[in-house]
Amino acid sequence: MNLIVHQLKKRLSASINKIADWALFLGVVLIGGFGSSWYMVEAGSLLTTRTIGPWMLWTAAARADADPYTRAHFARLGALPMSTEVTETYFAQTDSSASRLNSSCDYTVEGRDLPRQWWSLTMFDDHGRLISNVMERYTYTSDTIALNPNGTYLISMARDARPGNWLPTGGAGRISLVFTVLDLGLGVSEKDSLDDHERLPIIRRGQCR
Repeated sequence: MNLIVHQLKKRLSASINKIADWALFLGVVLIGGFGSSWYMVEAGSLLTTRTIGPWMLWTAAARADADPYTRAHFARLGALPMSTEVTETYFAQTDSSASRLNSSCDYTVEGRDLPRQWWSLTMFDDHGRLISNVMERYTYTSDTIALNPNGTYLISMARDARPGNWLPTGGAGRISLVFTVLDLGLGVSEKDSLDDHERLPIIRRGQCR
């Protein structure tokens, strides 16, 4: 009798171990699958995005042939981007040294005008909302920016008022920048004469409080 009981216990233990192994396997598969899908939707990959310094572009945004991850990304955000066939929309959540953008720090955004393209630079809080301020100043465009004589520009991002081009950060906490470039179709595109690093602004962090 003891032998039979011992064999039953041994078989039960083997079955439990096998079930545990399968449960672990399925758990890893499910967690890995959901995790990788979440990452592809949230952050993209080399197949769906292009990164230049702190800026990231979803290469197939709003295109008819957009991949499921790109579609899911903008659906989750509730955003309606313009097609990358006519517009490039770059997103930045860090400065050019890869530190997270935050309203507790001052920043300067340095770039150059793109004469054959219309562009805009807009600041948002971490929830994708415009940052409320008494100046009602949320963005600069190629039509409103004050340029230097050599065609470059500098935008200050800070809580306190600054001379020149200034975007108020208030107490928003984490912030993001969106740089949109629209090809006006006027002759040779600026994209053909400048590489991405020259076209996109540099974000420099100053003093933090």
